[in-house]
Amino acid sequence: MECGNATSGLENFELLGFMYPKDLKFLLLFFFLLMYTLSLSGNSLILLVVALESRLHKPMYWFLCHLSIMDMMVSSVVVPKLIQWLVKGNGIISYAGCVSQLFLFHFLGCTECFLYTVMAFDRFVAICKPLHYGTLMNHRVCFCLAIGTWLGGSLHSVIQTSLTFRLPYGRGILVTYIFCDIPAMLKLACADTSLNEMVTLVDIGFVAMTCFLLILTSYVYIVSAILRIPSSKGRHRTFSTCTAHITLVVIYYVPVVYNYLRPASQGSLDGVVAMFYTAVTPFLNPLIYTLRNKEMKDGLWKLCRRKPQFCPPY
Repeated sequence: MECGNATSGLENFELLGFMYPKDLKFLLLFFFLLMYTLSLSGNSLILLVVALESRLHKPMYWFLCHLSIMDMMVSSVVVPKLIQWLVKGNGIISYAGCVSQLFLFHFLGCTECFLYTVMAFDRFVAICKPLHYGTLMNHRVCFCLAIGTWLGGSLHSVIQTSLTFRLPYGRGILVTYIFCDIPAMLKLACADTSLNEMVTLVDIGFVAMTCFLLILTSYVYIVSAILRIPSSKGRHRTFSTCTAHITLVVIYYVPVVYNYLRPASQGSLDGVVAMFYTAVTPFLNPLIYTLRNKEMKDGLWKLCRRKPQFCPPY
């Protein structure tokens, strides 16, 4: 491979995608189009319901709106390029496009990790300190927490993107993955990548594990508080407000741990796992929240029955 400066003369990468039987091409194309369409429509519907239903103007749904925006964005970063690859038979992406894709993917992924932690904190305050909930989770605090997740994600992504694309790359490079991700790009660098690999593991590992431990700690206190509720109906009603969030955390963390926090990452199965959290999970999130949340179901039912007067979100 001919090597040179990554900023000098290198114009395009080619995403090779994943191996699949040729007779499944149209089925896969239909699958990705369907998942992308449902992701955009499902998350847009959540934003609409929260905006129109005044009863949903609460911190929990304010954060859910941010999650819906992230899901639409992360799906839009990866899936359209996958569809192009299936239709045209090639995944040509410009150097600037590759940089943008890597930056946006890690920006949104890290932001979502922070957001799940904030959502767990919101449930902790609501269940363990109900009398202080209105004071602790006021408008200003919720706004600062939401903005803080976006700023934290952008800082993480700036570091990772800068370190990845400071390396020299060859010309006409084939990226053996479904999108421009750090492990795939490091394989193509014409330089020692040990520092990048260490920083990636430490950075992503620290963020993921810290957030996970904070979420776990929140739910230890939440479960303890729920067990002290005398009636079984009260326990079930209280815990039901957390089940959707718990489900989303599990769906989010298992693929991330598999792809980034284990040795010899970027194997053949990694692309399949990546398709799950870039195409399937953004579709599942609104489905889980609407099916497992009574207030969301009531809001959807009202939206179907009448045309509510518009109210600004939280």
